[in-house]
This record gives sequence, C-alpha cells and structure tokens, in this order.
Amino acid sequence: MAYTTIDDPEAYFQSVLWTGNGSNPRTITLGGDTNLQPDIIWYKCRSHAVPNILYDSVRGFGNDKEVSTNDGLAQGAQSSETDGFITAVTSDGFTLAAGGSGGDHYTNEGSRTFVAWCWKESATAGVDIVSMTGTGSARTQAHSLSAVPQWIFVKELDNAGSWYTYTESQGNSKAMFLNATNAVSADSSGYWNDTSPSSSVFSLGTDGGVNQASTAYVAYAFRSVQGFSKFGTFVANSATDGPFVFTGFRPAMVILKVASDTNNWAAFDAKRSPVNPVDDSVYPDTNGAENTNHIMDFLSNGFKIRDSDGTINSTGNTYIYMAFAEQPFVNSEGVPNNAR
Repeated sequence: MAYTTIDDPEAYFQSVLWTGNGSNPRTITLGGDTNLQPDIIWYKCRSHAVPNILYDSVRGFGNDKEVSTNDGLAQGAQSSETDGFITAVTSDGFTLAAGGSGGDHYTNEGSRTFVAWCWKESATAGVDIVSMTGTGSARTQAHSLSAVPQWIFVKELDNAGSWYTYTESQGNSKAMFLNATNAVSADSSGYWNDTSPSSSVFSLGTDGGVNQASTAYVAYAFRSVQGFSKFGTFVANSATDGPFVFTGFRPAMVILKVASDTNNWAAFDAKRSPVNPVDDSVYPDTNGAENTNHIMDFLSNGFKIRDSDGTINSTGNTYIYMAFAEQPFVNSEGVPNNAR
C-alpha cells in the first residue's frame, strides 16, 4: 500500500502572501505549481491589528458572509467595512474588493502585509464544510468525510458566539474555543452529547453555541490523511530543545494551542517563514499583528519546537495541533522528500 494517496498537497492546501496596494478589485493568485480553487479562505493582516477573517464556498463571499475567528461576532458583523473583503474565488485564488482608505485595511490597504490559508473541500483530503440549523434537542449531524472527524469547529452565524472546537484527543465531553485563550472546558454533555463522531455523523448536545433552535451554524470537520494532514497532541518540556512532533510530512502549516492551560492559539506557515527557524506567528484568538516570539523548525517528517515560551512549550502541559503538508515524507512511488 502506498504511503500516501496525496502526492501533491498543493491540490488541497496552499498559503499565499501579498502586500496591499489599494486597487479595486484585485485578484490574488495562489502561485503553487497546481491550481487550487479554494473552498475555505482564512486570512489575516500581518502588519496591523486587524481581525482574522474566514470565508467558505458553502456560505458564499462578500461583506455579509465573513466571520472572524478572534471576535466571535455573528456572520457579516464586520460589514461596516463595506469595501474590504473577498468577493469571489477564481480557479487559482480569489478576488478582493478593496477601494480607497476605508475597509480595505482588512484586505488590501497600501503597504500592509497579508497572509491567507486556503483549503479545498474534499473527502480525499479530509476537509468538509457543513451548513446546519440548530434544533435545541440533542441530535446527530451528517458530514461527508467518509471517515471519523478528529477536529470539528462549530460557529453560530445568526448571533455572536464562540468557536466550539471538538478534538479527538480531548474527548467527546469537552470543548476548546478557537476565539479564546481558555484551557479545555470542564465536562458537559451540551457540546457533543458525550458521543464521539462516526464516519457519517457527529453529535451535538443542547448548548446554544452548537445547537440552538432555528439558528444557523457552520461546521468545519477534519480528519488526518497520511502524508497530508495530522491532528494530534504533544507534551511540552519548556526547553529550547523542545519536543519533536512526527507528522509524516514536511509541514506547510501548523496551528497549536495548549489544552491544559491558558494561552493563545498560534499559527505558523512555510510561506511566511520559508527557511528555518519558523518564527512568524499570528494568533487566531486575537486581532494582533504578526509576532516573532515563538520558534520551531519545519522538518521533512514533522516539526521541532525550539522555544521555551509558554504559548508553544510550557513544561508538562499537553498541546493540541493541526498540521497540513507541503510535501509528504514519502510519496506514492516510495521517494522521500527533502528537508528545508
């Protein structure tokens, strides 16, 4: 059996950087060797304190469809910024509507720098977008992964609310919150009805953050795919010679969070840090500008923590992570990739 079914991770995940120029409209091209029409676009201004903005192809694009990972506002609540959002996707990128000096500070104000992370929805790649309406009663929700999800983000759209996050490692009675620094929650059946996902459905309890009656929600479900993505945990040691985390690929992106303590989420990628050390991070739970306070290396088969800072390496604490590949460790022909 081949090591991986995905020799070309760029067909399912790519990052892109740009510097704002104030033009309207403006097309951003992803620039990989393979075209990718994205279904999920998560982007952030790197140089200034501006919210993390997220779109998907199920809800659509434009200034009434954005949600932010850091503020938990309802869908479209940033829409006072009427000229500063993504309006459409292309066969290999997306189009910005950004004019003048108004809302374009979200996407394209002159001299500001930006990063976007883009996914293709695909059962093969373990990525699924689910649109759903709450019932107020414990229930199951169908998904299309054809395998058991390991991470699920759920966001209420009609009202302000947290990003409830299921992780396989923390179990079906707890939740993490993408918009908050909190440690993993106390037990509650209200989140996932104390029931682990299956290959066809995931369960929702009665908590209003995931299942309020007649309320719209979006869910993003992920599973590990060998050679392309990995969702797991590691235990920190608070040393510059930090833990090595095996992923089975050279990472293109890593997002992590301490589960057993309070601290920020942190997102790293190979576009912003094309050589080691990888030291450019942004926080999904705040609108803060990019920082260089946390350090890791991206290796041919995983990542290595090189920093004792508590955001990524606090002694004895358990960290959760999600990672996506730049190259599989070994492709389907048995050829290994190169280190950076």
